[in-house]
Amino acid sequence: MFTGLIADLGAVRELELDGEGATLRIETSLAADLKEGDSIAVNGVCLTATEVDGDGFSAQAMHETLARSSLGALELGAAVNLELALRAGDRLGGHVVQGHVDGTGSVRRVREDGFARVIEIEIDPGLTRYLVEKGSVAVDGVSLTVSSLEEDGFAVSLIPETLERTNLGRIGEGSPVNIELDILAKHVERLLRVPA
Repeated sequence: MFTGLIADLGAVRELELDGEGATLRIETSLAADLKEGDSIAVNGVCLTATEVDGDGFSAQAMHETLARSSLGALELGAAVNLELALRAGDRLGGHVVQGHVDGTGSVRRVREDGFARVIEIEIDPGLTRYLVEKGSVAVDGVSLTVSSLEEDGFAVSLIPETLERTNLGRIGEGSPVNIELDILAKHVERLLRVPA
């Protein structure tokens, strides 16, 4: 489990895609806090560190992960949001984030709003039912508040701190982003749908 509060911006140093899946090598200062087998969220996708050294870690992404996320489209040198798994006793400063991406979105528009930046994201209209204004959403692993809602997307407003500490400060129109919706909304919908 994660909180959506990014601990470091890592850099993709290797990305091998083949018929088996993908292997990523990411450089990060968080390597000192990682060991093989640990979970780490990469742009909001929960991966397992398969190799760790002083400079970073390697992880693998299977076909299901590649189909639901934007990890396969990463380029060498790309900045990725990283978060270590939540430990018992840590503060839950964002919201409950599982690292189980529901799909990808595309940045429709980026505009300035005072010191904030508003990012409008288009998603599959079937996913918007899990969103509410002022509710939580994870975009590339970052815990954010939905500022407005459309039939086929939503907007978030980012403060300068978020723009500086995450890769969301570098994205532009057309950029793909990973979307994780509120797990509570998905469970409630299933409970209401399935007869007891």
